[in-house]
Amino acid sequence: MASKSIQAPGSVVIIRPHRFHPNPETASDNAFQRIDTKRTTRQAAEDAYREVSEAAVKLEKSGILVHIFEDHGEKETPDSVFPNNWFSTHPGGHVAVYPMYSPSRRRERRYDILEMLKAEYRVQDIIDYSCLEYDGLFLEGTGAMVLDHIDRVAYTARSNRANAIALERFCTHFNFEPMAFDATDTNGHLVYHTNVMMCIGTDFAMVGFDMINDKARRDEIYSRLQGVGRDMVELSNHQIEEFAGNAIELFTGTRRILVISSRAVAALTPGQKKTIEKSVEIVPISIPTIELAGGSIRCMLAGIHLSRR
Repeated sequence: MASKSIQAPGSVVIIRPHRFHPNPETASDNAFQRIDTKRTTRQAAEDAYREVSEAAVKLEKSGILVHIFEDHGEKETPDSVFPNNWFSTHPGGHVAVYPMYSPSRRRERRYDILEMLKAEYRVQDIIDYSCLEYDGLFLEGTGAMVLDHIDRVAYTARSNRANAIALERFCTHFNFEPMAFDATDTNGHLVYHTNVMMCIGTDFAMVGFDMINDKARRDEIYSRLQGVGRDMVELSNHQIEEFAGNAIELFTGTRRILVISSRAVAALTPGQKKTIEKSVEIVPISIPTIELAGGSIRCMLAGIHLSRR
């Protein structure tokens, strides 16, 4: 039986969208977004709803507690399917609410979700950073940061969505060491969210090291991740483009699993899978419509690192 890990939550929040579509407001700095030319907007929305529903069922069958919320589209929130950007939870009963770069994404914040957390989990405080939006300071949650809960490091690729001042403030409050770096894709575009190029598990880390521009910083990050006993899975730029870095480790109560998209699994080599499967079971989930919006399964799952009441 795999041991429980602070890195791997056992429950998640999922948002089921009723009017999903790739967000034109975020396309300028999200190189992963794609335009769907084969389906009508309604067809794509219906497919996205089905994909999220099927993902929730698969997670529940794997032993994960899934809290599903509906986005009926009363507000224009095309990216609401990615809730990990606007809030995060932390051991000890702490919750953070984040400042979002795009105005349409600010409408995703839902206090009914925070009320659910307070009702079903032990929540000591909620620290709301959303007022930083008025100062043009943004930090899009566990999209902008990939948190190493074991080593207490917040790995952060600098971008419009990850401001250094906001990062320092979060790290001070939540006792993380900030480790910021510059990362670009093959076309020289900044990586918009760190969690598309980095996944940190308990016993392994999957990272697109080639995207990190500064060699000294790259080596430092490699050593830091490896220093706590993790196996390194180095991802190529192509694998990152296939969302291989956008995965999350969860704990079912009896074992740890790596939740990753089917597209991403297909891009991994047999050797990489073997390394990962030393400590987790790979659980692939098919979400091709959702991935058109520029995010994958990690973005869809807001992990709950809180104790149940």
